[in-house]
Amino acid sequence: MSTLARFPRVRLTQAPTPLEPLPNLSKLLGGPNLYIKRDDNTGLALGGNKTRKLEFLMGEALAQGATHIVTQGATQSNHVRQTIAAANKLGLRCTVLLEERVSDGAPEYYRNGNVLLDQIMGASIETRPGGIDMNAELIPVGERLRAAGERPYLIPGGGSNPIGALGYVVAAQEIIAQSTEQGLVVDAVVHATGSTGTQAGLVVGMEMANSGIPVLGVSVRQPQARQIENVTRLAQQTWQLLELPGALRPEAVQVNAEYVGAGYGITTEASNATIGLLARTEGILLDPVYSAKGFAGLLDLIRQGHYRAGQNIVFVHTGGAVGLFGYREVLQPDGGLR
Repeated sequence: MSTLARFPRVRLTQAPTPLEPLPNLSKLLGGPNLYIKRDDNTGLALGGNKTRKLEFLMGEALAQGATHIVTQGATQSNHVRQTIAAANKLGLRCTVLLEERVSDGAPEYYRNGNVLLDQIMGASIETRPGGIDMNAELIPVGERLRAAGERPYLIPGGGSNPIGALGYVVAAQEIIAQSTEQGLVVDAVVHATGSTGTQAGLVVGMEMANSGIPVLGVSVRQPQARQIENVTRLAQQTWQLLELPGALRPEAVQVNAEYVGAGYGITTEASNATIGLLARTEGILLDPVYSAKGFAGLLDLIRQGHYRAGQNIVFVHTGGAVGLFGYREVLQPDGGLR
């Protein structure tokens, strides 16, 4: 039995997701060869990276006899959307808490995009003010449901705990297998890092395989030291959960927090430009909160010479393009395309 096979799991992801070259953009930049791991195409309710985590989280929920899923996220949470869809697919009820983390968004931010899809899928939706401990808010909701005869299963924001991170251990294995099949030597994997589960899983997956492939997370929320601390903690917990020998190398966790801008969910001039650039060169849509900031960071690092011509860089697209519909006034401030 493999290390991962002993964990309960349900199949939700249309995997393997494609690992595609970006030839037009690579030529335009004149730098490294860029590739993109299309985890925006995981298939569950318009896809995204959380689907991989939910395979293991929902597997554990079913193994525990859960009847009701409870989770949380920001107003335009991709995780919340995918969790509702997974619960519906598995015949479970679902309650979600939406944090008003962005307090000055346009009206569409609170009505369109992920919010609209949450409503269409029929979850019980509650809101909370920004700045509070949202994972702690899940506990009394679970107690309330338990008192009503339900068996609640609580999922932290982003699905980012050791069980959820297993989904990106799988993704790391997938990247290694695909690159081997394509005869591709990967020099680095880059992605947007937020609630840490994606990066922790990728790091553990690459390290346990002795791949030699570094993983860089471009932070979309926390300053560098704090994000490194958070990713390292979860990666170590995931390493222990898998009962891997030895210890995780501290230097395996790499974070760049220079592209956060004014804060989580607030776009930057560079991230807005990056959305248009990738759409017009490769026909791929990034999301305004995560992947656009991550890709903008990658582009800036290329321009600085951090990644060089001849290297092969894989960007993991974590999905969320549905969030674009909540940012129309930012992306089209004059009613016309930039």
